[in-house]
Amino acid sequence: MTGNSHDVAALLGSRICHDLISPLGAISNGVELLAMAGEDLGPEMALISESIDNANARIRYFRLAYGAASAEQMSGASEIRSILAAVTRGTRLRIDWLPDGNQPRSEAKLAFLLLQCFETAMPWGGQIDVGCENGRWTVTGQADRMKINARLWEVLSRPDLQPEIGAAEVQFLMVPLLLREAGRTLMLDLSETRVTARF
Repeated sequence: MTGNSHDVAALLGSRICHDLISPLGAISNGVELLAMAGEDLGPEMALISESIDNANARIRYFRLAYGAASAEQMSGASEIRSILAAVTRGTRLRIDWLPDGNQPRSEAKLAFLLLQCFETAMPWGGQIDVGCENGRWTVTGQADRMKINARLWEVLSRPDLQPEIGAAEVQFLMVPLLLREAGRTLMLDLSETRVTARF
Protein backbone atom coordinates (compact mmCIF):
# COMPACT_ATOMS: atom_id res chain seq x y z
CA MET A 1 0.00 0.00 0.00
CA THR A 2 1.16 3.49 -0.83
CA GLY A 3 0.14 6.75 0.76
CA ASN A 4 -2.01 8.02 -2.09
CA SER A 5 -5.58 9.09 -1.37
CA HIS A 6 -7.13 5.98 -2.94
CA ASP A 7 -5.03 3.61 -0.83
CA VAL A 8 -5.76 5.58 2.32
CA ALA A 9 -9.51 5.45 1.55
CA ALA A 10 -9.28 1.67 1.03
CA LEU A 11 -7.45 1.18 4.33
CA LEU A 12 -10.05 3.36 6.06
CA GLY A 13 -12.83 1.25 4.54
CA SER A 14 -11.15 -1.93 5.78
CA ARG A 15 -10.69 -0.50 9.27
CA ILE A 16 -14.31 0.64 9.61
CA CYS A 17 -15.68 -2.69 8.38
CA HIS A 18 -13.32 -4.63 10.67
CA ASP A 19 -14.33 -2.61 13.72
CA LEU A 20 -18.06 -2.91 13.01
CA ILE A 21 -18.13 -6.66 12.40
CA SER A 22 -17.30 -7.58 16.03
CA PRO A 23 -20.13 -5.68 17.79
CA LEU A 24 -22.64 -6.77 15.15
CA GLY A 25 -21.55 -10.36 15.66
CA ALA A 26 -21.95 -10.01 19.43
CA ILE A 27 -25.52 -8.69 19.06
CA SER A 28 -26.34 -11.51 16.65
CA ASN A 29 -24.96 -14.09 19.10
CA GLY A 30 -27.01 -12.56 21.90
CA VAL A 31 -30.22 -12.86 19.90
CA GLU A 32 -29.37 -16.50 19.08
CA LEU A 33 -28.74 -17.30 22.76
CA LEU A 34 -32.11 -15.83 23.73
CA ALA A 35 -33.81 -17.95 21.06
CA MET A 36 -31.98 -21.10 22.25
CA ALA A 37 -33.10 -20.38 25.81
CA GLY A 38 -36.70 -20.66 24.65
CA GLU A 39 -37.47 -17.00 25.15
CA ASP A 40 -40.54 -15.65 23.35
CA LEU A 41 -38.70 -13.01 21.36
CA GLY A 42 -41.71 -11.40 19.77
CA PRO A 43 -41.84 -9.22 16.64
CA GLU A 44 -39.48 -6.62 18.10
CA MET A 45 -36.63 -9.09 18.50
CA ALA A 46 -37.37 -10.58 15.07
CA LEU A 47 -36.98 -7.09 13.63
CA ILE A 48 -33.66 -6.65 15.46
CA SER A 49 -32.43 -10.01 14.17
CA GLU A 50 -33.42 -9.15 10.59
CA SER A 51 -31.72 -5.76 10.86
CA ILE A 52 -28.50 -7.35 12.17
CA ASP A 53 -28.49 -9.82 9.28
CA ASN A 54 -28.93 -6.95 6.83
CA ALA A 55 -26.17 -4.92 8.47
CA ASN A 56 -23.78 -7.90 8.43
CA ALA A 57 -24.49 -8.46 4.74
CA ARG A 58 -23.81 -4.81 3.94
CA ILE A 59 -20.58 -4.79 5.94
CA ARG A 60 -19.33 -7.86 4.04
CA TYR A 61 -20.23 -6.18 0.76
CA PHE A 62 -18.54 -2.89 1.69
CA ARG A 63 -15.45 -4.71 2.93
CA LEU A 64 -14.91 -6.18 -0.53
CA ALA A 65 -16.01 -3.10 -2.49
CA TYR A 66 -14.21 -0.42 -0.46
CA GLY A 67 -11.58 -2.28 1.54
CA ALA A 68 -7.91 -2.73 0.74
CA ALA A 69 -7.06 -5.42 -1.82
CA SER A 70 -3.53 -6.55 -2.60
CA ALA A 71 -2.54 -8.00 -5.96
CA GLU A 72 -2.23 -11.50 -4.46
CA GLN A 73 -5.62 -11.64 -2.72
CA MET A 74 -8.35 -13.80 -4.24
CA SER A 75 -12.09 -14.02 -3.67
CA GLY A 76 -13.97 -17.28 -4.10
CA ALA A 77 -17.21 -17.63 -6.06
CA SER A 78 -19.07 -19.17 -3.10
CA GLU A 79 -18.11 -16.27 -0.81
CA ILE A 80 -19.13 -13.70 -3.41
CA ARG A 81 -22.45 -15.41 -4.16
CA SER A 82 -23.17 -15.62 -0.43
CA ILE A 83 -22.59 -11.88 -0.03
CA LEU A 84 -24.75 -10.99 -3.04
CA ALA A 85 -27.56 -13.31 -1.91
CA ALA A 86 -27.52 -11.72 1.54
CA VAL A 87 -27.62 -8.09 0.33
CA THR A 88 -30.44 -8.74 -2.14
CA ARG A 89 -32.57 -10.87 0.19
CA GLY A 90 -36.01 -9.32 0.50
CA THR A 91 -35.45 -6.95 -2.42
CA ARG A 92 -36.66 -6.96 -6.03
CA LEU A 93 -33.09 -7.04 -7.32
CA ARG A 94 -31.50 -10.32 -8.40
CA ILE A 95 -27.75 -10.62 -9.03
CA ASP A 96 -26.23 -13.69 -10.66
CA TRP A 97 -22.46 -14.08 -10.29
CA LEU A 98 -21.57 -16.38 -13.18
CA PRO A 99 -17.77 -16.90 -12.88
CA ASP A 100 -16.75 -20.04 -10.98
CA GLY A 101 -13.62 -20.42 -8.93
CA ASN A 102 -11.40 -17.73 -7.45
CA GLN A 103 -11.08 -14.25 -8.91
CA PRO A 104 -8.48 -11.57 -8.13
CA ARG A 105 -9.92 -9.52 -5.28
CA SER A 106 -9.05 -6.28 -7.08
CA GLU A 107 -11.25 -7.31 -10.02
CA ALA A 108 -14.08 -8.51 -7.78
CA LYS A 109 -13.82 -5.15 -6.00
CA LEU A 110 -14.28 -3.33 -9.29
CA ALA A 111 -17.27 -5.52 -10.18
CA PHE A 112 -18.86 -4.84 -6.76
CA LEU A 113 -18.46 -1.08 -7.21
CA LEU A 114 -20.07 -1.34 -10.65
CA LEU A 115 -22.93 -3.31 -9.11
CA GLN A 116 -23.57 -0.35 -6.82
CA CYS A 117 -23.66 1.91 -9.87
CA PHE A 118 -26.23 -0.43 -11.42
CA GLU A 119 -28.31 -0.37 -8.22
CA THR A 120 -28.76 3.39 -8.56
CA ALA A 121 -30.26 2.82 -12.03
CA MET A 122 -32.55 0.00 -10.86
CA PRO A 123 -34.55 1.31 -7.86
CA TRP A 124 -37.55 -0.83 -8.85
CA GLY A 125 -35.51 -4.02 -9.10
CA GLY A 126 -34.43 -6.15 -12.03
CA GLN A 127 -31.82 -8.67 -13.06
CA ILE A 128 -28.03 -8.17 -13.06
CA ASP A 129 -25.63 -10.74 -14.50
CA VAL A 130 -21.88 -10.61 -13.86
CA GLY A 131 -19.69 -12.63 -16.21
CA CYS A 132 -15.99 -13.02 -16.91
CA GLU A 133 -14.32 -14.75 -19.84
CA ASN A 134 -10.57 -14.78 -20.39
CA GLY A 135 -10.13 -11.95 -17.91
CA ARG A 136 -12.72 -9.68 -19.59
CA TRP A 137 -15.68 -8.75 -17.41
CA THR A 138 -19.26 -8.00 -18.46
CA VAL A 139 -21.93 -6.64 -16.13
CA THR A 140 -25.44 -6.46 -17.58
CA GLY A 141 -28.52 -5.07 -15.89
CA GLN A 142 -32.07 -5.37 -17.23
CA ALA A 143 -35.33 -4.00 -15.86
CA ASP A 144 -38.74 -2.92 -17.09
CA ARG A 145 -37.95 0.58 -15.83
CA MET A 146 -34.62 2.23 -15.19
CA LYS A 147 -33.59 5.54 -13.67
CA ILE A 148 -30.32 6.50 -15.34
CA ASN A 149 -28.67 9.72 -14.22
CA ALA A 150 -26.63 10.56 -17.33
CA ARG A 151 -24.42 12.96 -15.34
CA LEU A 152 -23.28 10.16 -13.03
CA TRP A 153 -22.75 7.56 -15.73
CA GLU A 154 -20.68 9.98 -17.79
CA VAL A 155 -18.25 10.21 -14.87
CA LEU A 156 -17.36 6.53 -15.35
CA SER A 157 -15.80 7.24 -18.74
CA ARG A 158 -14.92 10.90 -18.16
CA PRO A 159 -13.73 11.36 -14.54
CA ASP A 160 -12.20 14.70 -15.56
CA LEU A 161 -15.72 16.19 -15.46
CA GLN A 162 -15.53 16.32 -11.64
CA PRO A 163 -19.25 16.88 -10.96
CA GLU A 164 -20.67 17.18 -7.47
CA ILE A 165 -20.99 13.67 -6.08
CA GLY A 166 -22.89 12.74 -2.92
CA ALA A 167 -21.87 10.06 -0.43
CA ALA A 168 -24.39 7.61 -1.92
CA GLU A 169 -22.74 8.04 -5.33
CA VAL A 170 -19.07 7.67 -4.36
CA GLN A 171 -18.83 4.43 -6.35
CA PHE A 172 -18.98 6.50 -9.55
CA LEU A 173 -15.73 8.18 -8.48
CA MET A 174 -14.04 4.96 -7.35
CA VAL A 175 -14.60 2.94 -10.54
CA PRO A 176 -12.46 5.18 -12.82
CA LEU A 177 -9.65 5.18 -10.22
CA LEU A 178 -9.54 1.39 -10.10
CA LEU A 179 -9.81 1.11 -13.87
CA ARG A 180 -6.81 3.40 -14.29
CA GLU A 181 -4.81 1.41 -11.73
CA ALA A 182 -5.62 -1.82 -13.57
CA GLY A 183 -4.85 -0.32 -16.99
CA ARG A 184 -8.36 -1.09 -18.18
CA THR A 185 -10.98 0.82 -20.16
CA LEU A 186 -14.70 0.74 -19.45
CA MET A 187 -17.17 0.37 -22.31
CA LEU A 188 -20.79 1.32 -21.58
CA ASP A 189 -24.01 0.66 -23.43
CA LEU A 190 -27.06 2.40 -21.95
CA SER A 191 -30.72 2.14 -22.95
CA GLU A 192 -34.08 2.66 -21.27
CA THR A 193 -34.28 -0.93 -20.01
CA ARG A 194 -30.70 -2.25 -20.17
CA VAL A 195 -27.20 -1.26 -19.08
CA THR A 196 -24.05 -3.16 -20.07
CA ALA A 197 -20.56 -2.42 -18.77
CA ARG A 198 -17.42 -4.16 -20.04
CA PHE A 199 -13.87 -3.84 -18.77
